[in-house]
Amino acid sequence: MDLSASTFQLPAEASLTPAQKGVQAALLDFIATHRGDKQAAVFVLAGDAGSGKSAVLAAVFAALQHRARRRGDAWFGMQNKLVVNHNEMLKVYWALAAQDPLLHKADCEKPTPLLNRLAKKGERLDVVFVDEAQLLLSQPDPFNNFRGGDQVTALLGVAAVVVLVVDFGQVVKLKSRWTQATLDRALAGHAVVRRRLAGQLRVQSPGVSDWINAFNQGVLRPLPSRGVRVFADGRPLADWIAAQDRRVGLSRLLATTDFPFRVFGAKDWFVQAGTLRLPWDHINFTDRPWASRPETLHEVGSVYTIQGFDLNYAGVILGPSFGYDATSDRVLVDPSRFEDQTAFRRRADLPDDAAAKQAIVRNVANILMKRGRLGLGLFATDPALRRRLLALGHAAAE
Repeated sequence: MDLSASTFQLPAEASLTPAQKGVQAALLDFIATHRGDKQAAVFVLAGDAGSGKSAVLAAVFAALQHRARRRGDAWFGMQNKLVVNHNEMLKVYWALAAQDPLLHKADCEKPTPLLNRLAKKGERLDVVFVDEAQLLLSQPDPFNNFRGGDQVTALLGVAAVVVLVVDFGQVVKLKSRWTQATLDRALAGHAVVRRRLAGQLRVQSPGVSDWINAFNQGVLRPLPSRGVRVFADGRPLADWIAAQDRRVGLSRLLATTDFPFRVFGAKDWFVQAGTLRLPWDHINFTDRPWASRPETLHEVGSVYTIQGFDLNYAGVILGPSFGYDATSDRVLVDPSRFEDQTAFRRRADLPDDAAAKQAIVRNVANILMKRGRLGLGLFATDPALRRRLLALGHAAAE
């Protein structure tokens, strides 16, 4: 598996950007300063999807583990972990560890098992790195064996340094809903340094990322001159994705979570996009991520299988929760049409449940639409939105 093609891992001949190198140096200095602290010190790295956060995290974690396992080094013997609350991304970190003799698969795990084990043994770590920290639980989840208040606070209690890589635009469940305000409350009283990576390292076509950002605020701007194609039916979109996959590889169909599905069971669940009918992604019990498996060209990926990955071309099906209001010329979101009802499991502490649900639906679209390095194809199941997008596409082609 070529991890540099489908993930944040850099090709052998590439290097971090100057901005990424600046964050890397600041983070290593922060660890050196605070690794002996009794109360956790926190380094927060924020940035939009595709801004290069995970590449920095992986580079610093590898450098730290190398020093921790090199006899004679001042940091020899440090106990560090990298956690991510996302099954497919965890597989990527395991694959990275397999390529490096000084990294171990056990260095990377999900937060709940780590926290439960540390509590049972009464152990404390030196540094905990958290990728996709917005996926950490923000409330107890007994079903998944987490009974603490929230996982940020829990991690602060088990490490001298906690590194959080976060993007609030990628929150996809109420039970892991983090905002700047809720994170600030969790970090109150701790030494905190914040850095942000701006820019867009994944989406290469000028203006595409800005167009997506506007779309996910409900605003329909003129389409960029290149980088976005709109389709009248799901079948030609699928054909286009298949052609791009034959040409350059790593091209997949994705959909917002607006079509019925069940996580467990042998039954296939399907995405219907005009005349196109394809099965949802299947649970993958192998160590190979969904995006890198050839057979998934004939499935439709979801936020649960594609978050954190790079594609060359992404074909995104916008399901029934996305509509259009001609009077205001705005994209509408209807959470009642969203099929991932576990994402909306009620929280008594949310003063505006409706706004939180709308944000989750928009976040899902944002994540999917920013997967493609080279291009984005769109099909909207809502007829009014589809007609408006097609009109924008025709205008861009003139």
